[in-house]
Amino acid sequence: MCAPQGAVTGRIALKKISMSEHSPTFASLGVPPELIGALDQRGIHQPFPIQAHTIPDGLAGRDVCGQAKTGSGKTLAFGIPLVLRVGRAEPNRPTALVLVPTRELCAQVEGELSWLAESRNLRVLSVYGGASMERQRAVLGEGADIVVATPGRLIDLVGRGDIFLDAVRYLVLDEADRMCDMGFLPPVEWLMRKMAPERQTLLFSATLGSDVNSLVKHHLNDPVRHGVTDTISTVDSSVHHFLKVHDMDRVKVAAAIVGPTERAVIFTNTKRACDRLADDLKALDVSARAIHGDLSQDRRNRALRQFSAGQVKVLVATDVAARGLHIEGVDVVVQFDPPDDHKTYLHRAGRTARAGASGVVVTLVLWNQLADVERIQKRLALPTSVPEVFSNDPRLADLAAWDPAAS
Repeated sequence: MCAPQGAVTGRIALKKISMSEHSPTFASLGVPPELIGALDQRGIHQPFPIQAHTIPDGLAGRDVCGQAKTGSGKTLAFGIPLVLRVGRAEPNRPTALVLVPTRELCAQVEGELSWLAESRNLRVLSVYGGASMERQRAVLGEGADIVVATPGRLIDLVGRGDIFLDAVRYLVLDEADRMCDMGFLPPVEWLMRKMAPERQTLLFSATLGSDVNSLVKHHLNDPVRHGVTDTISTVDSSVHHFLKVHDMDRVKVAAAIVGPTERAVIFTNTKRACDRLADDLKALDVSARAIHGDLSQDRRNRALRQFSAGQVKVLVATDVAARGLHIEGVDVVVQFDPPDDHKTYLHRAGRTARAGASGVVVTLVLWNQLADVERIQKRLALPTSVPEVFSNDPRLADLAAWDPAAS
């Protein structure tokens, strides 16, 4: 535990937690048998470090600031205290609110919380743009105890008088850094002013920048701060390759990389490039689907379901999917377009090597992108070699085993 809120200036001091620390059982954290039974049915028997350290504080009613990368178990870290502490809601007045930055994350958090809430006879509703507002209004009118929402759609519903936040006694800000990066800080603060000040607030974030620090300083009450420091970081747990390619051969190189894998995510920087690459891969007999902000929510959800079920091998995405996609078993991440900065690199790379698994991250580099990529390599202490490859290179079939430095 660190100093009270008022004593914090500059960067937030965190109680660092090693991922290798021995974790207690859920029972020893104060989780009741009916919830442990629900966890067991899902094959969840041991808490992750961020869960082990934040659940007791959450159950005790403390405000919590938790820092941990995606895939570290943050949803259960706030979800377990949430379903154990919230009360039943009156129509249009939820008692718990979870704010998230993207539609995909909103739907996935709803899915994770719904089975937890069943054991407590609580109702969970997701609220985000692109989904039926009429259905959302109807469920709110019946009484939704826990609302998981993106800021934009929630503000629309508040303005229409379909939801009132004065009964919210439990607030979660998930992926707070991403919300700030997307410009959601003013809307989030506007929403928080609609809530009763006597509430418990839990904030979780992969990184803690100045905007997130401001949220903690001004909106959390003497928070307990926990930070997970992985003994094996996202960078260290993956094999990283930077490959110089020719523009006319780039699609075929990507196809050669993802061909032998079971599941892969390819990132592009624009929506148009995303659609074009998905079509080009299909023309090469690679099962691929695109996901980006201009697609309808039904199409995005369908692509995610097909990818998760293994019906589609490759998900081609813009950075709308760099956060919020909690899909296990991604073998390789290909950055068809190099990212703009090191933070985006880490967010994209985090789609593989999740929960202690290993993965491969490949960045395809055109000749005029070398200088920008070199800055990212140096910033993250990544391998600096950028060998030139062509799509007929047999080493592309097993990049996990290829060491360019030894070639």
